[in-house]
Amino acid sequence: VEDGREAARLCAINLLAQVKAAIGDLDRVERCVRLGGFINADPSFTAVAMIMNGASDLIVEALGDKGRHARSTVGVAVLPLDACVEVEGMFQV
Repeated sequence: VEDGREAARLCAINLLAQVKAAIGDLDRVERCVRLGGFINADPSFTAVAMIMNGASDLIVEALGDKGRHARSTVGVAVLPLDACVEVEGMFQV
């Protein structure tokens, strides 16, 4: 679970980097509207939400109250390139 949380955190860092590249400055973000997480896991694994907390916590840490968001998290059988976690986000600018 800890390795998964760290992977989700790294995904969130990459997500913020892409937002910054697209809009020039993270100060232009009015809020994080939503995060979606896909966790590569065995069907019996039930801690997918705990793993996604790594991404959610990072977004709030980076953006403060503007980082509070809605979220969905699902476990999946496989992800592209055999990734363990994938995170998507929607931001209001």
